Amino acid sequence: MSTGLPNTPEGRVIRNQITKCGTSVGANYREANRARSRADFKNKINICQSEASETQYWLEVIIEVGWLSKDKVESEYEECSELLAIFTSIGKK
Repeated sequence: MSTGLPNTPEGRVIRNQITKCGTSVGANYREANRARSRADFKNKINICQSEASETQYWLEVIIEVGWLSKDKVESEYEECSELLAIFTSIGKK
């Protein structure tokens, strides 16, 4: 999906941001599952929430500026919504 963004300074910044935060969700979830304490686990889950939310933000920007259509990013956006719901539920336990 990120390869469809324009090769402009703005496009490269957003491509890098969405790649970083999008992949960070999985990495932090993995770290959460290796946490040494409940507090560490919750902290990592909160980071997962933040990264998923940031990913959604960048997807919204991409749609708003017209670089990709809503249809092109809808599945990624929905996946972020699902992950946010899961992480919110986990974080409350």
